[in-house]
Amino acid sequence: MTSGQTEIWHNPQCSKSRNATAFLDEAGVQYSVRRYLDAPPTADELRAVLSRLGAEPWDITRTGEQIAKDLGMSEWGRTPADRDRWIEALAEHPRLIQRPIVLTADGGAVLARDEDALRSLE
Repeated sequence: MTSGQTEIWHNPQCSKSRNATAFLDEAGVQYSVRRYLDAPPTADELRAVLSRLGAEPWDITRTGEQIAKDLGMSEWGRTPADRDRWIEALAEHPRLIQRPIVLTADGGAVLARDEDALRSLE
């Protein structure tokens, strides 16, 4: 994760992710792209991003993915004691991470899946 610069965790095959990069381009925002499927975040990076998002790992997990079903994640607890298990799963299987995540230069972050979330970046 680059500090002091906006960064997007991007999957170019995802329309929501492409919409977010188009929004950033149109807004003239300078940003770096992290193809998080090719360069997965570590558990520590995920903890930092979750803190910036004000979210829990289950909030950014794609539970409909086959990997999540295979792991039985729908049965996992959602308490502070379960948090590390979720984070480790996201680090090991980055496809489970909701996208796109935009980390702003000012230390904020947003899960930019819809227009309202994108507008919050302005």
